[in-house]
Parts: sequence; C-alpha cells; structure tokens
Amino acid sequence: MADTTAVIDPSCQSCYTAATTTAARAIEERALRKSFVWFDIGYTLLYMQREATYREALLQFGVDADLEEIRLQFHLTDKLFMREYPGIFLQPVATYMPAYLGLMNFRLGISLDVCELNACWEDIKAKVGSYWQPYPEAAEVLAELKKRGIGMGVISNWDATARDVLRAAGLIDYFGHLFISSEVNCNKPDARIFRMALETAGVDARQCLYVGDNYYDDCLGSRKVGMAAVIVNRYGFLGIEEIEDCPVINDLTGIFHYI
Repeated sequence: MADTTAVIDPSCQSCYTAATTTAARAIEERALRKSFVWFDIGYTLLYMQREATYREALLQFGVDADLEEIRLQFHLTDKLFMREYPGIFLQPVATYMPAYLGLMNFRLGISLDVCELNACWEDIKAKVGSYWQPYPEAAEVLAELKKRGIGMGVISNWDATARDVLRAAGLIDYFGHLFISSEVNCNKPDARIFRMALETAGVDARQCLYVGDNYYDDCLGSRKVGMAAVIVNRYGFLGIEEIEDCPVINDLTGIFHYI
C-alpha cells in the first residue's frame, strides 16, 4: 500500500507560522488599543488666569514684572511643590500660599510682604468672570476623540466647583464619567479613585490612557491600576527633569501618538 502521509513543505510551514504569529499580534494589539481616555482638569484641560492678575497685583505695589517671566516662575514653582510636597495643593490655600509666593517672588527678584500681596491678588481675582479657561486646543482634541469613538472621563482632585468649572469652559458634555475627589472622598494618587472610575465605566485599564500634569499624582496613581499615562508639560521637560519613565507631551494634541 502506498504511503499517503502528507508531507508539509517546510516553506509552507514557515509561511503558516508567520501568518499565525502576525494574526496573534494583531489580536493582541486590538485588545490593547486605547479606547478610553481619562483626564485631569487643572493645567491639563484648563488653566488659571493667574499670570495677568498677579502682574496686576504687583503693579499695585509698584513692581512691573515681565508677564512671560511670571508665567515661567509659576510653572517652575508648581513643579517644585508637586515634587517636594506631594498633596500640598489639596490643603487650604492659606496653609501654603505664603511659602509659594515667597519662593516665586525670590526667583523673580521681588521682595514684598506676601500676605499683603496675596490679599490684593485675591481681590483682583474675585473680579475676573471666568478665572479658569480651557486651553486653546482642548475642545478640538476632545471633539476629535469623540469622532474616533473613544470614550472620555475625568479623574481629578478638585472641590465642589469641578462640574461648574467644566461646564463654564464648554467641555463637560464630552465626558461620560466624572470622578471628583471631593465627591468620592478619595484623592489621587490613591488607587481607589482610579479603580472606581474603571469599574463604573466598565473599561479595562490596559485600554485606557490617563492624561495629567502632575507626575506624582497622575502617572504614579494611574500606574497602580495598570493604566498608561502621559504628562502634559507645556515647557517640555523644564521643571520635570527627574521624570524618565513616563511620556511627556507639550500640549493635548500629543495624545494622538499614544492611542
């Protein structure tokens, strides 16, 4: 009887193996593709009109400081406080603002009574209609994510004004889920607030991207639940030179390289 055992051509076997590997990789990539983006609020989606108002306060004391230098020093002081004093921005403003302004003024070469200066600044800020403003590209980026069918939500350390601030900025309707620390009694970088968000939205952490401006709250916090993160720093790596293990983008348009 003739031997009817099939003989597989080695070249065909090689092609089959390559095709199987490629298909498996494609399935894995689809499974890990980002289908949901979570956002921080402050200095990610929105910014304060603090530079112009602070400059106005300085003028009240006879100091004419350069607006761009004020902007830079606000940025650098923010990053120093985030790095050296984690969680301090969750404390009442009066507990840290004198030290914050004192350091910033020192770097600006200004010597003033920071308590008097801060009181003046608060009066000026109170007259500003919408103190928090959306970044120029924010609405366009959110609209494009929505167009691509990517879900969006907010996980932010914020007080009871969070929803009103997002509504005033015209951004709140983009988000299907909002997890605000003051509402859920849990702050970043605690893993619980990220876990609550994932469970409520019904999404896998591996399919999510978190976008924030504070490495210590945002990247380290989201990483605890297996979520990838990117940090928005509008001065490149200036002020965050110590960060080596998280992508940094200059503005929100950089998100699209990671989804």
